Order: sequence, then C-alpha cells, then structure tokens
Amino acid sequence: MIRRYQEQRSSDSEDNLDETNGDSLQQNEADETASGESESGEEEAGDDITRKLKGRQYKMLQLPEWQFENTKDSVEPNDLTVTHINQTHDLLRAKHMAAARADEQTSEEWLNNHSVNDMKLTMQDLVTKGKALRPQTDKTTGEVQQHLSFDAKDINEFEYRLHMAIEMYTKRIKWMLNGSKRIFGLIKGNNVAVAMDCSEANCGFGRMGAFQESLIHLIDEQLAQKNKIYLMSFGTEAHTCWPQPRDVNCRIVDEAKAFVGNLQPSGGCNLLKAMKQIMKLKEIDSILLLLGSVPDQSSDILCDYVRQMGIGKDMPLHTVTYDCSNHLTNMTLRNLANESGGRYHCYMSSSEEQIYTGSDISLLLKEIKNAQQIINKIKEMRKGMMGNALISIQNEISMEVAKLPSSRFLPRPPGHTGPLHLENTSKFQPKSSAEWLIQNGLKGKHLDLYQVLSPNAYSYKEEFIPVIRKTVQSQVNEKAMSQFHWQDGTMRNVHVDLTQMFEYQKHLGAQVKLYEKRIDWLSSASRRIWGTIVEENVVILVDLSVCSSSYLVHIQHSLRLLMEQQLGTKAYFNIISFGSTARKWQPTMIQATPANLQLAWQHVLEMQCAGSRNFMDALRLAVQNEEEQKHNIDVEGVYLLTSGIPDQPEDLTMSYVEESVAGRGIKLHTILFNIDDYETNGLLPGRWANITKTAECLRNLAHCSGARFHWFRETGVIEDDDIKLIMSEIDKAINFSQKCAILVDSVKRKYNYKDKWSGAYLEECTPLPLSQPTRFKALPAPELKHTALSLARMQIAEKNSEQTTEADLLWKPRPSSAGQNGFNKEYTPKPPRVSRPCSAKDPMQRVKSSYKKNADLRSTAEKTAKKYSAVTKGISVALLPDREEILTSKEWLRLYSLSKLKLDLNKLVSGPECRHTEKTVKTLGKNVTAKYCSIFPSVNIKGSIRHLQLLPHELSAYETEASKVLKRYLKRLQWLLSGSRRIFSTIIHRKVAILIDTSGSMMPHMEELKKELASLIWNQLFKLQARFNLIRFSGTCDKWQDEIVDATEMNCHDAVHWSSRLVASGNTCTLDAVDRAFEDESVEAIYLLTDGKPDHSTSMVLREVAKMNEDRNISVNTISFNCEDSTANNFLKMLAVETGGRYHRVLKDFNVDRFAHKLLTEGFKDTEYPHLPAFEGDDLRLLGNEIALARKFISDSRTYRTMFPNNQRRPDEAFAGRGKCFLSFSLVDYKA
Repeated sequence: MIRRYQEQRSSDSEDNLDETNGDSLQQNEADETASGESESGEEEAGDDITRKLKGRQYKMLQLPEWQFENTKDSVEPNDLTVTHINQTHDLLRAKHMAAARADEQTSEEWLNNHSVNDMKLTMQDLVTKGKALRPQTDKTTGEVQQHLSFDAKDINEFEYRLHMAIEMYTKRIKWMLNGSKRIFGLIKGNNVAVAMDCSEANCGFGRMGAFQESLIHLIDEQLAQKNKIYLMSFGTEAHTCWPQPRDVNCRIVDEAKAFVGNLQPSGGCNLLKAMKQIMKLKEIDSILLLLGSVPDQSSDILCDYVRQMGIGKDMPLHTVTYDCSNHLTNMTLRNLANESGGRYHCYMSSSEEQIYTGSDISLLLKEIKNAQQIINKIKEMRKGMMGNALISIQNEISMEVAKLPSSRFLPRPPGHTGPLHLENTSKFQPKSSAEWLIQNGLKGKHLDLYQVLSPNAYSYKEEFIPVIRKTVQSQVNEKAMSQFHWQDGTMRNVHVDLTQMFEYQKHLGAQVKLYEKRIDWLSSASRRIWGTIVEENVVILVDLSVCSSSYLVHIQHSLRLLMEQQLGTKAYFNIISFGSTARKWQPTMIQATPANLQLAWQHVLEMQCAGSRNFMDALRLAVQNEEEQKHNIDVEGVYLLTSGIPDQPEDLTMSYVEESVAGRGIKLHTILFNIDDYETNGLLPGRWANITKTAECLRNLAHCSGARFHWFRETGVIEDDDIKLIMSEIDKAINFSQKCAILVDSVKRKYNYKDKWSGAYLEECTPLPLSQPTRFKALPAPELKHTALSLARMQIAEKNSEQTTEADLLWKPRPSSAGQNGFNKEYTPKPPRVSRPCSAKDPMQRVKSSYKKNADLRSTAEKTAKKYSAVTKGISVALLPDREEILTSKEWLRLYSLSKLKLDLNKLVSGPECRHTEKTVKTLGKNVTAKYCSIFPSVNIKGSIRHLQLLPHELSAYETEASKVLKRYLKRLQWLLSGSRRIFSTIIHRKVAILIDTSGSMMPHMEELKKELASLIWNQLFKLQARFNLIRFSGTCDKWQDEIVDATEMNCHDAVHWSSRLVASGNTCTLDAVDRAFEDESVEAIYLLTDGKPDHSTSMVLREVAKMNEDRNISVNTISFNCEDSTANNFLKMLAVETGGRYHRVLKDFNVDRFAHKLLTEGFKDTEYPHLPAFEGDDLRLLGNEIALARKFISDSRTYRTMFPNNQRRPDEAFAGRGKCFLSFSLVDYKA
C-alpha cells in the first residue's frame, strides 16, 4: 500500500512538471505575436487549457483501483517497527537532543536525557493518566474530595518503567565505581591538566606505592584517550613533567608513567602556588586536582583566586579527595569545584559511604530517591488514597492473587514446571579429582620425571672396597652424564636418552590435554553448580532463607539439573530444605528411581523462602536418623547449597560437624552460590558476612570433614577443589616439561662442545709422537683367605654332599694396577663401553655369575643367617649428644634416627614368618613341622605374622632407650621452635642472602618481622660467623650492602638499624629480588621470606630461577610468613625443592613447650594425645614424623609385653626352642 501511494505521488509530480513547462512555452509564443492577434491567441490559449484538463482527467481515469489488504488476524506492529511515521515522531522527539556517548558524559549531562522528568515519570505525568470523576464529600468533616480513576494497565506500566529507571541508575552507579573512575571519577575534556599532591602528609607513611599505582591506572584507562595532557606534582614546590601540554601518544604515555613512578614526598601542600602555574596554561579545557592532605592556604583565599582567574574562561576544576578523612580538605575541594563549575569526587579506602558524596554519584542517588518516592505513592494509590484525593484502580488483580508469594512472579525458564527428563540411568559412579588422579595422575601414569629418570640416575659414590683394598669412586660423572637436582635435594648424574625424552614430552602433552578435558567436564552441566556427586547415598541440604527469595527459581532449576543428570545413578537420596526451621522431603532416604525423582521434583516446585539459616538443625536431621541406622542405610555424602554463613558461630558449627561425622565416613561438601547484592529494603539474615568471609567459613566447614568446597555464580565457577587439583597437576606437568627441556639442552651443548674438535680442525692438527711406554711388573696376587660367608657356604655344601668346583669357590681379584692407564707391550685400545659400568659398591657383580649352579643353597644359608642374626641382636644403648648441632633435620636424623640408633622395633621384633603347615625338606629327607610355635607369641609386622622373639625384660629395656631418644627429640623440637629459628628455621650456610618481603600485605606484621630479624642477626648469623646480606623487596628492591659481608659486631648493629627502618608498601617482585641475590658471586644460599604469591606467574618465576641456577647450584630456602594461601605455599615448596633448599612454615597456635610438658608428664601413654600437628616445614615435618614413630614403637612395645602372661612357657623352654624354630621354619619357607 505504501509503495502504491509513493507511485501515485511520483506520477502527479510528473504531470505538474509537464504543465509548468507547457505554460512557459505558451507565454513565450504569445510575446512574439503581434498585438493585433491578441484575440486569436487568447482563444488558442483557452483551447490548450481545456485540452490539458481533459488529458489530466484521462490519466486519473487510467490509475488502478484501490485494493484493500486483508488485515484479519494480523498482529499489531511493535512500537520499535520502523516506518516513515515512526521516523517522523522520533525526529520530532529528538529535535532538541544532542547525540553523545554515555561513557563520555557526566551525570548531569546524562540526566538531561535520562532523568525522571525527561522520561515523563513524574507524579504530574501519572496524574494525567487518570480520569477525574465527580467529587465526593467526606461524611465526617464535610470537605469535598477529588476522585480520580486509573486503569490498572497504565499503573502497572508506569510502575514498571520506574523500576527500569532505578535499575538503569544503579547500573550507571556501578559503572562509575569501576576501574580508575572509582578513585578519580570520570575525567572530562580533551586537553587535561593534572595537579597531584605529593606532600609528606599524602605520600608518606607507606601511601606512595598505592598512590602511584592508582595514577598509572588512571593514565592507562582515561588520560591515554585524551588529545593533550599536562602533569604537575606539588608539595612545597611544584614540579612538571613537560613545560607545555603535550599531544598524547605512546611515548608521552610512557613518559607520564615514568614521571609518576619517580614521585617523591616533598614538604607541605602549597596548592595556591600550583594553581598559579597551572591556570596560566593555554589549550587546556579541564583541570584535574588531586589532594590528599589539607592545603596550606585557606578555602576562602583559594576560592577567591579561582573566581578571579576563571573570569572569561571555561576551565572547570575536577577536584578529587584522595583517601583523606579531614573535613577541611573535602570542604575546600567542594567549594573550588562549585566556584569553577566543575565536579567534586571523594575516595576513601576505609569508608565506602564517602564515595557516594561525589557530584556524579549523588545526582544519580537523588534520581533513584525521586523514583522510589513515586513508587511509594503508587503503593498508597493502591490503598485508595493519595493525599486528599480518592483513588480507584479499575481491573485490579484479585485478593487471592495478591496473597500469592512474590516468587510466583519471578521469570522461569521454558518447561520449568514440566516433568524431569532423566539423562543418565547407568550406574556409572564418577570420582573426585583426588581419586581420579590416583590412576590418571602423573605418578599413576608413571610420568613423574623422577620415575622416568630413576633407572638411569646414579649418585656420586666414593667408598672403600675391602676386597680390592682401595677406595673406588664414580668415574662416569660430568664426562658422559648430565647433573640433575633430585627431589631429595641431592645432585645425581643422569644418562639422558634424547629419544626417551622426546617421547616423554609427547606423553606429557597428551596428559595435559586429558586434564584440560577433565576441567571442561567439571565446568559443564550440573557439575558447574554442584560439582561431582561421588557418593552412593547422599542428602541434599538447600538454603531457603529469605535472602534467597529472589533466586528461588535459580535454586529450583539447579536442583532440576542435579536430579536429571546425577542423582539417577545413586542408590539412595533425600532432600532437606531449611530456613529458620528444617524440613525433610522424606523421613528417610529412598531409592533414586525415576518415579521417586519425579516426586522429589514436585516437592522442589513447592519450596518457598522464609526465615534465616538454621544450618545445624538441617545437618542434625541429615546425620541423626535412627530409622536409617536400623535398616543399615548410612549417609555417605551431604551436599550443602547455600548463599551465606549459618546462623550459628563458625567454631560451634565446625565442632558439631567434626563430632557428627567422626568415625562414620560422612563428608559434608559445601556449595556457595554467589549472590551479588542483597535487597536493602528486605530482611537481612541473623549473621551476615561479606562474600570473602563467607567463602572462607564454608571452605573450612568442608575441609574439616575431608570434603570438597565449590563456589560458583551465574557466570561460571569461581573456585572448586576438584579443579584446583587438576590445575596443580597441570602445573607439575609443565614444570617437568621445562626440566626435561633443560636436560635435553645440556646434552646438546655437550655434543656441540665435542663437535668443535672434530672435522677439518682435527685434520690440520698433527699429533705428537707417542713416548716410549714404561714397563711395570704386576704385583703378585694377595693370599686368599676364606671369609665367614665363604666358610658358611662350604659347610652347607659339605652337609648336602654336593661338591663344587674350584672355579666356583675361588675368586682372583683384579690387580690394583689394572685400573691404571699404564702402557703394556700387548696393550690394544678397547671400544667404549655401551652398557652401564659396574657399581663400585658391589665389586662381586661379575663373580656372582660363577655361583649360579648353587644359588638356591647359598641363598638359603644367607637368609637363615640374616634372620637368625636379626632376632638375636640385643637392645643397643642410644648415645645422643646433649649439645644441639647446627644441621638440617635430614642430616641430623641420618645420625640419630631410630633406625640409625638400631631402635627400629619392627626390625628388632621381626622373626621368621610363621606358617603352621607341614612341608617336606629335601635336604633332611622328611617332613618338618613347627614344634615350638606355641612358645612365642605371634604379632603382625607390616602385614605378615611373625614370632615375637623379645622377652618382657628386653621390651622394657627397649622402652627405656626409646623414651630417652624421644625426650631428646622433644628437646630438639623445642630448640627448632625457639628464637629466630621459629620464623627463619636453622641457618646452616655461611654465605647467605636474606630476602625480606616488605609488600603492602606485610604491614600488619612489620613490627614482629623487625624483632625476628634482629634476633636472626645476633642469635644465628653472628654466632655462626657467617657472611650475609639483606635485600628487601616490594614494588622495588633495595640491598643493605652491595655484597655479602662478615657478621662482625659493627656490621650486625648496622644491619639491625637498617632493618628497623623497613616500611611495608607496594607489590611483591619476588623474581627481581632473587635476581639481585644471584648478582653476588659469593652467595651460597638464599633465604626467601614472603607472605604471598609473586607479582609474576609462579611458573615463570620457577623457570627463570632454574635458568639462573643452572651453573650456580644455589639452594633457595623459602619461608612462609603468616601466609594462609595454599597456592602461594605450594609455590614456595616447589621453589625450594627445585633448588635443593628447604621449605619452612610454622603453625601459629602450636605451643611446643606445653606439648612437651604434657607428653613428659603423662609418660608417653597415648600415641594420639597430646596431638602433634602436621608440620609443613621440612625440618619440623621430618622431626615430627620421627617423634610420632617413636611414640608408636613405645606403645607397640607395651602391647607386646601384655601378650606374654597368656603365652609364655618356662624360660628355659623358650630359650631351648628358639634357634630350632628359626632354622626349621626358615628351611621350610625356602623349600616351599
């Protein structure tokens, strides 16, 4: 229809054009004719007009007839449908509007088009939608009242638009609080001058680092988008970056950042002097004034100066209060902004409310308040009154609908109320990442680098071999092998097979891809919300507090996904919802059949939110069910879905969880649903915490029961224990791949070195003639003597009447001169060895092949002698020094461990294996049975039944010696946790660099750190007479000395004074600090103290440190100081392991003196109480494990002594049958 209308208009315009052209031609012809012919001309003109009118009428008759389109059942077009009429209306509506980007407008400019007045959402606009009815008289007062009537559709639409406007204002406020706009506000203008307060009050006391970071963020985000910028810092004096405003480009931006990075505190705050200089600038249309202290001049003087200088200029001041709580500063900057027509912004790191006092945000809050007042008026209208006017709303919803809960009006996804569509009906049970990695981890797949290299890794050996009477050492060292730091801190020689390494790299890549698929699987479908449900019998706890009312549909949909995708594979399940009270769906868990799942879904659809979070009541219903216990149905997993912390205190909740799940194998998995904001007008829960504290509480709640923590929001997963384990395995694989690449590079460098001496260069070189070899006579072979082992072999051989040859019994040692490179007459060079050289530790390796014929008989004698000697050895007396030795726990335990002191109870008790069966012994020619088994008690040693060969008095002697050793271990533990060793561990190196973290996060602990540093310098470094240096690092690094110096008294005083001036601020540049330490060639060890992760990537730090340490072999000992971040602690452990250092971390709440006192006073009666915590530091962990082992051995010894009264015969019988039982059973076991 529109097209036809346009065609008709175009044809009419052509007709008009023809008529106009014809008239003009007639007029010209009439002028050229004679005046005498005027009458005939008029007649002709009349005829022409008549002819043209007939032609137009003919054309109109030829137009097609109007056709009406069928509009039956057609849909009314949307308001946004573009037609020529809508375009006209839009143009008229936007006639006085100017187009501009919203992100470049101030709140005042933005509200010119988006305020309540401009969107016609005021109370006057609402009243115009009503219809005035006949006034009514109040029967009580007699006053006349106006009566208005409104359509419910208009009221609801108006209210909806108001809510949308409030949401728009809220989003605008959130946008204003993002990035640098939170600190400095929105910077207007194209040519901006920035004046920064660098007084001592603003930039001192550790504030400079945070101020510089904020300014750099401002430059990157806002100032880099301007045309011209000008930077000035002022204190007592003003300093500029450039003399004039500069055009913005990459170089200017870098210069601005460098200027900000070099800011230094300088005196007071001479704002007037800075304003005098900056107001003289030309080509500037906006000034940004940053102030963090009270200016030296008064507010009146500054405002008067700005007023006078601003006459005739359009140069508004954008003033910002930077983290200053003084009201004079805020008042001065607000007055300056008002005088210049600019804006005021306030930033306070400690008070969020102050940010909302700025000009931009306060205008938006005012609009929100206006819109909320109108909404309140609408609520009054629904009650029938608005002021003195009577209000009636037609077509309003019924009272029954009004009684429905608000959750019924929440938007729902399609098919929300429909039946479940069960996807997985198989009984396949998924595994948690911890269980999955047992089979698919690097160790499970035998892809641990140390597993791959261990068959070809050899430690450096130097031992005395009695047989050849000389000291033998490893010859294949740096010549043919690569040196590699092993996981125990030692250096080993590794034969690198390049083909094997390339294949290993391929397998690592395939394994990483598998881990990435696992992460994608864990982050998809219902696992994104619930994690992986791994138990057979589960109970789902759902938080339905009033705070979750706006998210009820989300909760229901999450339960729907869980039941459709995961619960179908379980054996039993139940659902418990809780608010102020807990409610079970079923009295007990029921089978997860499709019918039961459908019934459970109907129950979920009826859920409503109310009350607070009574978590303990819900957990009690889940774990304390007598009916389930009667039917042997045990709860295995409890999954808690919540959006906040429980009503009960955290310590009380954790205690109840530990008691309720102890010994039952129940795991409480917590799932945190991140709610962005709570409704301010709604009810808040009884206990509330921010999202970080909430996550920490729920994480501790899950980990205290050995379960998993999962944290998600609508956009995705935030934290998940399963994913963290997989990520840790990926990091380990990347680390192994980097180490493998370093090994391959070292081999390539060696071959490249050899290639230098090959080829044409060797052809040009003429070898020197060989000198005449000196002939030496070989020494006569030493006289052979039979050892005890050889005599035992010969005796057994004689008893069995089996004659061995002389070649089997005699062995001629290699002459001592044979290993030297002497020149003999018959000397011929041998080809290089391909196989592994013989171990120096076992020189009999080649000879053993000659005894192959009688190996069975010899092994029997050796086993018999070994077992007999193992049980007949007495209890050794433990000798430990009273004075503490400055050694690591690993080195100390090599000298004084239970095994080294011969106090390993398992080795002392382990007699022959007890088998009560009759077997034939060929050497005796008869059946042999155990005759004396009833004399000795039998005990279980590492899974096998053994005869207990120690008598009660021997066990008592063992307990005495073990108790003495345990007391010495406790003394060592107290020593390790005393003085500066509690924080820094034991300093064992004499040339060390101490790296100290002074980042902003260390501020609460700086006083403690300074005291511990002074203790370290005097108690360890000075006494050890070590050479040392101190390096502090935060955003930058600073050395105490250029290189390590002796620990003299003067140097120690200077170091303590230097450390007392340390200030916490800035970031954590760990890599730069380690690099500065490596610059000193004299350093042998580095001690790194920090409280968190570095600024760089942890994998990057590990890679760079490995490159630095490739030729230095410097051990980096890491110290975790008040750090609770597991990722940071894992990084410090890995850094220490890779460099051959030690990791140290002390527990805050552990009192070693109280622990030792309780343990000594109670006499080592209980192996569990008092409980020794699980230490993470290497020194404390090794010693703690040895203490736990000693306590266990003492307890086992006491248990063994209680077994004798019921089994002990006469002592003479026991001693008489002792050897026979050993020998007979050893032979029976062998022959079997």
